[in-house]
Amino acid sequence: MSLSRRQLCRMLPAAMLPVTAIAEDLSAQDASLPSATWTFDQLPVEATKDGQFRAVLKGKLATGESLETHETTLPPGGMPHPAHHHVHSEMWLIREGTVELTINGATHRLGPGGVGFVRSNDEHGIKNVGTTPATYFVVAVGPGAVS
Repeated sequence: MSLSRRQLCRMLPAAMLPVTAIAEDLSAQDASLPSATWTFDQLPVEATKDGQFRAVLKGKLATGESLETHETTLPPGGMPHPAHHHVHSEMWLIREGTVELTINGATHRLGPGGVGFVRSNDEHGIKNVGTTPATYFVVAVGPGAVS
C-alpha cells in the first residue's frame, strides 16, 4: 500500500502524540523531588510554641502527587493544633512517647512503632497523652500537601 504525501501529512500529528506525551512526562519528572539522602543532623529544626518541628521533604513526586514529610516533637499534654480536616491524606509514624490520634471523633492510643492514617477530608487531631515528649513523623500526600 502506498501513501500519498497528503495522507502522510494527515497522519503526522497523530504519530507525534506519543512523543509529546513522553516529553511532558520527562519534564514533569525533572521538576519532581530528586532521589537523595540526608543525615538526621542535616534536617533543620524549628522551635514552635508547641514543641519542635523538623522539615524532611516537600515537593512533587514524578507521578504528580504532592508530598510533605516532617517530624514533630510535642511536650506532655501538647498538641500542634485543634482537630481539623483537609484534602490531602496523612500518615503518622510514632517514634517515641504516647499519643492519642483522634479520627472522626474516635480516639486511638499509639506508642513507639505505632502507625496512624487519615484519608482525605476525615477530621483528625493528635495529642501527646504521655508523661514524656512524643516524637512522630507525618507523611502527607495529595492536593494541598505542599503549600
